[in-house]
Amino acid sequence: MTDLFPTAIEKDAVSRVIRTRRSILIFLPEKPDSALIEQAIDLARWAPNHKLTEPWRFYDLGPESHRRVAELNAELVRAERGDGAAKNKLNRWLGIPGWLALTCKKSDDSFREKEDYAACCGAAQNMMLFLWAHGVGMKWSTGPVTRDPEFYNILGISGEREFVVSLFMYGYPAKTPDPKRADVREHFTLLP
Repeated sequence: MTDLFPTAIEKDAVSRVIRTRRSILIFLPEKPDSALIEQAIDLARWAPNHKLTEPWRFYDLGPESHRRVAELNAELVRAERGDGAAKNKLNRWLGIPGWLALTCKKSDDSFREKEDYAACCGAAQNMMLFLWAHGVGMKWSTGPVTRDPEFYNILGISGEREFVVSLFMYGYPAKTPDPKRADVREHFTLLP
């Protein structure tokens, strides 16, 4: 055995973080320290990625970008559900302490792009688990705002070179849900 492998205590800690992580919808107002977010992104980069393409790009939204995204989302909600729903959504989104966007580099090879997208999802999970272990919750969103051309403008990216994987809201949980999972045997088949 080498020092690369975790001790029994560390193994239990990893299992606990994986089992207890939840998507958070309601946050306390305090924004987590930017150094912690940068550390999470650093660890995200260690996700498996075929041929070491490192296809991910992370964008931490500052106050102006945060406001613009919240306003864009409210406009999309207004068009679908009216002024009241838009106002509620705007107020809710403006109150969320932190926002990160994750994008993936595009590829001319469709199989490579699928591999790269999968790598970005692995990076996202690394990031979410690390932050959860430090008391920070996230919600992974792929709502209509993430596909709107104006969202790409706010991020300052070209849809020709990269695409949005997710928009993450993050902060310290004010409320933590307790979802259940089906029995593992419903999702696992042992083949001969």
